[in-house]
Amino acid sequence: MDHDGTERRPVTAAELFDGLGIAYEHAFVRLPAQRAAVDWLTARLGAGARVLDVGCGTGRPVADLLARAGCEVTGIDVSAEMVALARAQVPGARFEQCDVRAFEAPEGGFDAVCAFFPLMMMTRGEASAALRRMAGWLAPGGFLVTATVPADVEDMEIVWMERTVRVSSFPVDEYLRLQREECGLEMLHHALSDFTPDDDRAAPEEHLFTYARRPEHAERKESTY
Repeated sequence: MDHDGTERRPVTAAELFDGLGIAYEHAFVRLPAQRAAVDWLTARLGAGARVLDVGCGTGRPVADLLARAGCEVTGIDVSAEMVALARAQVPGARFEQCDVRAFEAPEGGFDAVCAFFPLMMMTRGEASAALRRMAGWLAPGGFLVTATVPADVEDMEIVWMERTVRVSSFPVDEYLRLQREECGLEMLHHALSDFTPDDDRAAPEEHLFTYARRPEHAERKESTY
């Protein structure tokens, strides 16, 4: 409820991040596990590697680090405010306002895809389908690097950074299984870590980071999106 007693409806992902703007970057930009994931990825990519940053936010730190490493970066986000900030802050990358569920990319069109926390305001079915889509956009040998807040929840209403949102997520084992069995990826690394955002409105979170690879030669299972 708001202070006047009226019910507060859950906001959409676009409304949430339009409202947070640069405050989201300030709260999460110094996330050590995310920086480690990007460093791991850039160490394995050559100059000119095509990388998609799903849920790019303000462009910092992920798209910025990738562009500085010489990658050809495309970032997508549902929030117009985030895309505007990213374009201003990371001129060396290309940004598009688009939901990953609607984004069109060729099969094998990217050498890597980063997806740091973009799936949680979807249903589990939508998140699973989005993972399969992202895996299909990887070139053979390409990498999918992701992060989520692991939990056994479906369409649960929570308050996050003073906004009411609906979230879904998967337990650790199920999230790994989705990437292995439904996406046909090789799981190279996964780790749990705790992080406290630099914002008094945000509570400490448990994060799961995963590094996966599309096999060079093995065929992916057919998926229906």
